[in-house]
Amino acid sequence: MSKRLALTQILTAAFILSTPAHAFDFPKRKSGLWEIETASTAHSGVAPKAQLCIDQKSDDALNDIGTGITKQMCSTSNVRREGDAIVSDSVCKFGATSITTHSVVTGRFDSAYQVDTRSTYEPPMNGRKENAAVIQARWIGPCKADQKPGDMILPNGMKFNVHDRPQQ
Repeated sequence: MSKRLALTQILTAAFILSTPAHAFDFPKRKSGLWEIETASTAHSGVAPKAQLCIDQKSDDALNDIGTGITKQMCSTSNVRREGDAIVSDSVCKFGATSITTHSVVTGRFDSAYQVDTRSTYEPPMNGRKENAAVIQARWIGPCKADQKPGDMILPNGMKFNVHDRPQQ
C-alpha cells in the first residue's frame, strides 16, 4: 500500500469521525492505543492496520483536522444520530472529482467502533466509480512506552504525530 493511500485512508477516517462542533457533539475516544483496520473494495482482501496513541488533546486535534477538511473540501456535510448509530452524508471535492459519501458509525468509543462507508466518484477517481470501506477500531490498552499521544503508525510503518502537522 502506498504512503499516499494509507494517509488518505487515515484522513478519511478523521473526516468521518469529525464535524463542526456546533453541528454535532461526537463522542470522545478512550485515551490509549487504538488499532484501526481498514478493508476496502478498492483493495480486495487487504485490511491494513494502523495504530493511534491518543489522549483527549490529540483526539481533539484529529477532529480539528477533519473539521478543516470538511470546511475546505465539502459543500455538504450532514451528521446526525439515528438510534444507536451516527450517520454522515457528505459531498466533497478532491481535485476534479466530486465524492458523495454515506457513512454509518456504530459501537462504543471506550472499546471498539466500526465505520461503514460507501462513496461514489464523479468523474471516476483512479479508474473507480465507487468504493465501499469498513473501518474497525479497537482499544488495545495503554500506549506503548515509546509512544506519545498523537503518534500514528501507518500500515507501512511510517510514523508521525498529529500535533506536528502544519498550522493552517
